[in-house]
Amino acid sequence: MAETRTDLGIEAILSQLGIEKNNNGASTGGHWFNTRGEVIESISPVDGSIIATVNAATEADYEAVILKAQEGFKEWRKWTAPSRGEVVRQLATKLREYKAPLGKLVSYEMGKSYQEGLREVQEMIDICDFAVGLSRQLHGLTMHSERPGHRMYEQYHPLGIVGIISAFNFPVAVWNWNTALAWVCGDVCVWKPSEKAPITAIACQEITKEVFDANGVPEGVSGLVIGGADLGVLMSNDKRVPLVSATGSTRMGKAVGAAVGARLGKSLLELGGNNAIIITPTADLKIVLPGAVFGAVGTGGQRCTSTRRLIIHEDVYDTFVNAIVNAYGQLKVGNPLDESNHVGPLIDHDAVNAYLKALEDAKAEGGTILVEGGVYEGKGYESGCYVKPAIVEAKNSFKIVQHETFAPILYIMKYSGDVSNAIAIQNDVPQGLSSAIMTNSIKESEAFLSAQGSDCGIANVNIGTSGAEIGGAFGGEKETGGGRESGSDAWKVYMRRQTNTINYTDDLPLAQGIKFEL
Repeated sequence: MAETRTDLGIEAILSQLGIEKNNNGASTGGHWFNTRGEVIESISPVDGSIIATVNAATEADYEAVILKAQEGFKEWRKWTAPSRGEVVRQLATKLREYKAPLGKLVSYEMGKSYQEGLREVQEMIDICDFAVGLSRQLHGLTMHSERPGHRMYEQYHPLGIVGIISAFNFPVAVWNWNTALAWVCGDVCVWKPSEKAPITAIACQEITKEVFDANGVPEGVSGLVIGGADLGVLMSNDKRVPLVSATGSTRMGKAVGAAVGARLGKSLLELGGNNAIIITPTADLKIVLPGAVFGAVGTGGQRCTSTRRLIIHEDVYDTFVNAIVNAYGQLKVGNPLDESNHVGPLIDHDAVNAYLKALEDAKAEGGTILVEGGVYEGKGYESGCYVKPAIVEAKNSFKIVQHETFAPILYIMKYSGDVSNAIAIQNDVPQGLSSAIMTNSIKESEAFLSAQGSDCGIANVNIGTSGAEIGGAFGGEKETGGGRESGSDAWKVYMRRQTNTINYTDDLPLAQGIKFEL
């Protein structure tokens, strides 16, 4: 790759990141296959331009990548964990070098703001840094044996191949959440990115290859297959892939979970969210507004942690509703590479149609439109993917409110009485990813965080629902899938646990005092 510059246009950035106008869709990390599958066009939602094309991987390509991953694992698992961590450390350094161009490519291919694109690459850097420290802390436990002269302990070993199925909305960070941990654990990875954002995946593979080649990492440790759902089906049913980490819709996750479960494999599922912020009478307006607005419109409402619902106490309902409606009037929607804009486009026309249908459904169920939606037209909006962030006064029982729409639609509803009523409304949806409460009452915050409180995997106080840090385990309950990625002890899902008992005597006492005389 050429020397990194931050002031280049998209064409120059593609060249800098090693991307051609027409690309192959399968790699073992060591080389690219001459793939001959259907041609995938990566169309930028920013201006409707074709960024580049990819020849999708075929079943034969997938098979070749898996075989090479199996070979690579036999060697990679022999490396010490700190040695593997050193490679990941160098990857973090390389990502810092390419942060600006990769962040810009993320923004242009996916549609999120350039600032969010940069922050996504920063997440990659942060999880690499976390994984480097982890590489010296893959610990087990030592237990006392009930038998004299015996020692018991447990240790963790790598699983093998980790299959990664990622979504378009975080086209690079979620991949690296998995790979950074899996690699230091001694696993190898095969990635099937979203066919809606394949070019950023190629860029990541090229950056990784540069680091891996310099360190003599075995070929197959970082595999890539680009294509449609058929590749995900192959991976989910493949007994050679002991763990499949899948991020996407609940519908997709149910299919992956069923397939992996049928072969008694392991799945890590990060699926839909229907996240709410509870606003109590003691909430601070200057905290609520930025948290709620960014949560609802950041990434165009296309985050699994996006704020979908505001549950506001009746005593402060009018005050907060008026404030957030006024705040929406200040939002700027436009080219995400222009840092003066707050909101970029949706990913494609299918997403726009889903957004429009959700608004129609909300109105049909009796919702009141507080901030009108619609599609922007005219100069600067030629792609047809720019929509107006909308606010709808609704009831939690509406079918459309119970459904996750990946778009900037915020549903507002009222509660009365104490905070337990608001918590009940928040929990009364099928999803359980992220949640938040805005309050200055310690009683309310503790009730929200208690066993009778939020049923989500993430529960925040006086911050919004989006913007998770990598230090904590990320994931949710119910239809969100139950998986945990990123920080804390999420590394354990990438390893198999083994209990060891050592007898260092000349006798063989049996457990539970069993006598077996010969």
